[in-house]
Amino acid sequence: MAETQEIDLINRDPNNMYDYMTVDFLEVFAEPDQTHSADCVWRNSFKCFTCGKNLCYKILTFLCGIFVALCWGCEFAGIAFSHIWYFTPLYKACEINLGCFKKFYTTCIHCLCDPMCEACSLFFAAFKK
Repeated sequence: MAETQEIDLINRDPNNMYDYMTVDFLEVFAEPDQTHSADCVWRNSFKCFTCGKNLCYKILTFLCGIFVALCWGCEFAGIAFSHIWYFTPLYKACEINLGCFKKFYTTCIHCLCDPMCEACSLFFAAFKK
């Protein structure tokens, strides 16, 4: 029986898959030394950006997250199903069927190439010092 897997509610990206997705206010907005807005504008812009980003993300995940996760779960189940029940048996059938061709091809190569290679080796063996 499969073990139930516990999910970590604190570290939700243990494999660091989304390190490139961290977007902070200072990665999007910056003011050069000679051009500064009023401190209250800068401070409130930071709060609005952070709050808007977090709120929008939470609303989108609340409305769509479960359904999107269900769709991706079905997608990966379909991929697993096709690999388990179609591609792997197909690969094995090709491997078995091509085994006969491999023997035939190997025999032809040995029959055609081996005599020529031996003749060439005898030809070059004559050039000994």
